[in-house]
Amino acid sequence: TESFKAGETIFELGETGSVMYGVIEGEVELLVDSKVFETIHPGDIFGEGALVQIPSTRASHAVAKTDCRLAVVDKSHFLFLVQETPLFALEVIRSLSTRLRHAKAEYHANMG
Repeated sequence: TESFKAGETIFELGETGSVMYGVIEGEVELLVDSKVFETIHPGDIFGEGALVQIPSTRASHAVAKTDCRLAVVDKSHFLFLVQETPLFALEVIRSLSTRLRHAKAEYHANMG
């Protein structure tokens, strides 16, 4: 695990990513164009795109909103978990689906 203090940068937009994170405690903000796009809460993951996209660059800037403790998963561990633990893969998909639904709801709320 890794710990970050409130306001501390976890990763920067455009940098090459080699790990994903799971929030154990605290909250993390993902910023795009210096604006909060999304807040990640305990039980959710972020940074997974760097493990599954080519190129593996970060699509946002991640900052600890509060003091937080994060689980860190590198690509080889991620692939092992996906292959050997189907429930892990389902949880990754659930987290992404929930986050996407929330982003769509926010988009529609701001458009109307």
